[in-house]
Amino acid sequence: MAKQKNGGVLQGLIVPVLVIAIWQGASSLGWINPLVLPSPWAVVHKWFEYISPTKAYDPADGSWLAWVFSGELITDAIGSLYRVVAGFLIGAGLALPLGLLMGSSQRIYGLMNLTVQVIRPIPPIAYIPLAILWFGLGNPPALFLISLGAFFPVLMNTIAGVRQVDSIYLRAARNLGASQSTLFLRVMLPASVPYILSGVRIGIGTAFIVVIVAEMIAVSNGLGFRIMEAREYFWSDKIIAGMITIGLLGLAIDLGMSRLNNYMLRWHRGLEN
Repeated sequence: MAKQKNGGVLQGLIVPVLVIAIWQGASSLGWINPLVLPSPWAVVHKWFEYISPTKAYDPADGSWLAWVFSGELITDAIGSLYRVVAGFLIGAGLALPLGLLMGSSQRIYGLMNLTVQVIRPIPPIAYIPLAILWFGLGNPPALFLISLGAFFPVLMNTIAGVRQVDSIYLRAARNLGASQSTLFLRVMLPASVPYILSGVRIGIGTAFIVVIVAEMIAVSNGLGFRIMEAREYFWSDKIIAGMITIGLLGLAIDLGMSRLNNYMLRWHRGLEN
């Protein structure tokens, strides 16, 4: 198993390494304008400059550990991750109970479905003018947009998960005398967990996308804001360094969610350990 995982990682690195090699070669030969697309080495140099503390260590300013993590990149990444987590918790916290209700009750589904289907196709970016008008600038409009981005993936997957429960299980539980609450808690909810977790994984990925857009418009820190700032000064190397950081953070979040899904769904796959 370990060999298969290592082989999969190495195989996945082939394309990125090849792209970087071609990119570096074209830059070294002068085929690419460095102002438009700097070389990989220039991007790496800027990334380390971006993550490094902005001033020399002074014990009077605080601990050494705080100084190490005082770099602009770390501060921006923490700000973006805070908004992702807070906005996702708001969106998922509202979507999960509504999805469970709509999935388990045909009456509530009929009452809410038309409204949901009208609002769902509207991208969160379209709400930016209203978000700024309602909440001003700063974290509130960003959290509003992120929660919108996370809301619908969790909602739709939760509804689908509850409604796809096999009717045989429901009839068997009713024949055994299960009450409606027991039927929901012991049959419908466990059976819908794989769908819910898939919605959570999609929702947090969407939240991470929306936070970058929100930071470009409504806040004065974070990775999205820093990329826009770099664009104003035509710092292409810093733009790409910020984009790479976003990709690495997104990959880490997705891998974490994948591991969480695998752990929580062991029973669904018939695994005990």
